[in-house]
Amino acid sequence: MPDIYAHDAPGPHLIREGRLEADASRLFTPEPEVPAEGQVPDDAPGWIVPLSIWKTSRAALRRHRHPVAILLESDADLRDLAEPDGTLDPAGIAFIAVDFPVYTDGRGYSLAQLLRTRYQWQGELRAVGDVMIDTIHYQARVGFDSFLVKPGHDPHKALEAFKTFTVHYQKTYRAPAPAAAA
Repeated sequence: MPDIYAHDAPGPHLIREGRLEADASRLFTPEPEVPAEGQVPDDAPGWIVPLSIWKTSRAALRRHRHPVAILLESDADLRDLAEPDGTLDPAGIAFIAVDFPVYTDGRGYSLAQLLRTRYQWQGELRAVGDVMIDTIHYQARVGFDSFLVKPGHDPHKALEAFKTFTVHYQKTYRAPAPAAAA
């Protein structure tokens, strides 16, 4: 898994609610030689856990005072995120992050659309990984509402990209949030 949280420039790279802000999230990396079950981060704000950790330790993580975010790889099976009855219980989940390993990988768009429609996810849905100026408008159209802009891309220009298109022919999950006044 690439280091999706390393940035080469100072300043905020997270677009959330139409504004730039610093990202305080950190990725929990399980020990590779230890079974995933029982491996959980300490009870502190800002943790993002891979789906494999959520799947094996969701009960323990839900007992934490601070909810965790869940990282979905582009090939994630959303049934692993859902409860046994097929619903998605938001208890203990701060947000769901979907990794775009390369911008040409469109599976993250499908995951977002399914999370918003089939699983009725109403919480924050964050695009991470290869999130570029040219893609965030389309990511917002399928349901993403926060975006961790890729290192090397100007987050201010990414924020302005929401103004690129004003007319759409296709249906959308929700309209992209307009850029907040600076």
